[in-house]
Amino acid sequence: MDLEEAKEFKERCSQCAAVSWGLTDEGKYYCTSCHNVTEISKEVLNTDIIPNSKIQAINRGLKKKRKLEKGWDWYVCEGFQHILYQQANALKTLGVGPELKNEVLHNFWKRYLQKSKQAYCKNPVYTRKRKATVLRDNANHSDWDSEPDLLSDLSCPSFTESGSRSQTDDDAQPPFPIIRTSQSEMTSICSGSLDGVEYSQRKEKGIVKMTVPKTLAFCYLSLLWQRETITLSDLLRFVEEDHIPYINAFEHFPEKMKLYGRDKGIFAIESWPNYEDIYKQAIEIAIFLDLPHFPYITEDCYLHPKILCMKYLMEVNLPDEIHDFTCQVVKMTGIGEVDFLTFDPVAKMPKTVKYDVQAVAIIIVVLKLLFLLNDNLEWSLSNLAEKHNEKNKEDKPWFNFRKWYQIMKKSLDEKKQKWKETRAKYFWKSEKPLYYSSIDKSVVYKKREMVVNLQKQFSALVGSAPTTEKKSPSSFQFNWTEEDPDRTCFHGHSLQGILKKKGQSLTTKNSLYWLSTQRFCKSYCKHVTTYEESSFSLTYQFILDLFSFLLRIKTSLLHEEVSLIEKRLFKSRYSKIVKKSSRSGKAKRS
Repeated sequence: MDLEEAKEFKERCSQCAAVSWGLTDEGKYYCTSCHNVTEISKEVLNTDIIPNSKIQAINRGLKKKRKLEKGWDWYVCEGFQHILYQQANALKTLGVGPELKNEVLHNFWKRYLQKSKQAYCKNPVYTRKRKATVLRDNANHSDWDSEPDLLSDLSCPSFTESGSRSQTDDDAQPPFPIIRTSQSEMTSICSGSLDGVEYSQRKEKGIVKMTVPKTLAFCYLSLLWQRETITLSDLLRFVEEDHIPYINAFEHFPEKMKLYGRDKGIFAIESWPNYEDIYKQAIEIAIFLDLPHFPYITEDCYLHPKILCMKYLMEVNLPDEIHDFTCQVVKMTGIGEVDFLTFDPVAKMPKTVKYDVQAVAIIIVVLKLLFLLNDNLEWSLSNLAEKHNEKNKEDKPWFNFRKWYQIMKKSLDEKKQKWKETRAKYFWKSEKPLYYSSIDKSVVYKKREMVVNLQKQFSALVGSAPTTEKKSPSSFQFNWTEEDPDRTCFHGHSLQGILKKKGQSLTTKNSLYWLSTQRFCKSYCKHVTTYEESSFSLTYQFILDLFSFLLRIKTSLLHEEVSLIEKRLFKSRYSKIVKKSSRSGKAKRS
């Protein structure tokens, strides 16, 4: 064997990538690092002319295991920042102002990193047991311990700077370089991130631990601060329609951010976001960050009930005249006041308003005021409207509740069916397979390849390629036009058949009203009141079902909000019920 004569061979070893060759007795090149031999002899230096050249091992016992492929040294918080960056870009595409990403969301995130002691502090959580270098914010050398000025401190790298790196840029540094230590000190075979194992086990009291659902909570807080025209239900629906990265959001990570092992449990999500969960997490994060009083929600803001009520009246195809009654309910209950609507995390009992749920609940209360919704009066009023419309075809038509119900029931059933089919067809597995360790990597990739091949074969059998239709984003799920004869538009219909003159004002012909609940749960209970379908009329059930689907919330949650609106609107009736129940309780005890 002659090592000197092999120096002219400069190809990399396909097994270990080393350039260290020797010659065997047969004149073939072998790698001195891993002892693999090629079929290329010394006389043939051009490997292109040898088709299907193979590499064989001289001795399997001497073959070294390949080291686990390592990319950048990165931390879990950097992974969440990448997700937030992608979500912010998606919101910008949906029409949200760029300041939400570069100012609001960025500063909320910076504040979180400091509060959770991951960055912008003297002793970050990563460096407590090891020596590391903390990269400071260039503009804050003199006051490192101070908290960042909310929505004004833009000295640190923005999302635009940290997230604009190309995946193919091998020389670029990882985004948001908070702390850097040597790879030998931090690398774990149990995760791709440096702190994946530590992060999954961390349970520090008083610290809000970051999760993928919490990224949506951050987005919602930013939207609320900016008073944007996207409600929480809209945000979650856009997630479902794949306009905002959430499920398999790690697929957007740069190629060199290797993700496996414990990272799978941190970043892999296999369930849709829940309205109530994200709502509670948003409040939790706002309290943890100690955020100040949010900007005021005034009458000209999209989130004000007067505007949101009009939006939902248009969407469910109800007459425009109903908006006057929703405004009256808003005024009488006081839920349109600035102090009531504006979120204040530092208050004694911080609780933001569920703006979309509240607006829908107001509409339901108004429908009960007009039609009672007891499976009787609404149909009687429909008979009157139908007779009037037949006799006076040239006049403005009276609103026919029965006809509206029939059209909305058909439209709702169609929408529900499409929604269920879309959910059933949703492919949860990511295109970028995740594995728990390097040992499982080959198995996972083989399984993934097998699934893809089976899908192709099935598509060939049925004669169609799998297509995923992505809807264009819209604030409205139902659209109504006057030109469609099969789907009557009721926006311009009159409520004249439901109202009667009393002096110079109009009042409802219906003088009755039944309360959605007469008893609220006690303070230690997690919910306001219980909802059992059998206890309520079929019409009321349909109304709740319609609006619940519109907002993608539980029917019981909407029923609770209706009960709370009624409690404010009918204070005297509720107080009588409370007094009556307390008297009956005393009588039983005596």
